[in-house]
Amino acid sequence: MIDDHEAFRASARLLLEADGFVVVAESATGVDGVRAADRYGPALVVLDVRLPDIDGFEVAGRLARLAAPPQVVLVSSRPAATYGPRVAHAPVRGFLLKSELSGAALRLLLA
Repeated sequence: MIDDHEAFRASARLLLEADGFVVVAESATGVDGVRAADRYGPALVVLDVRLPDIDGFEVAGRLARLAAPPQVVLVSSRPAATYGPRVAHAPVRGFLLKSELSGAALRLLLA
């Protein structure tokens, strides 16, 4: 999970783990998140669009170039329309509002 808000990471971790997901790493920046994904090889990365160093779209591109690229779901507190066509063109499985994040929503995007 890559998100700069510690409180969101903590609540999302609890929510997803309660629904059967295993969170193997958390990162607060895009650069650290790419390093963690390369090291741990997760099947899925939940990725915030707005990060303090590089944005989620750049992170998604870097993740897609890893030797074993994870599936990526973008999350934001702002609607997808805020980001225009960038969401549709990003190498991701989908987009969720942070308020809609759930194991069921992730499974639908990954199906």
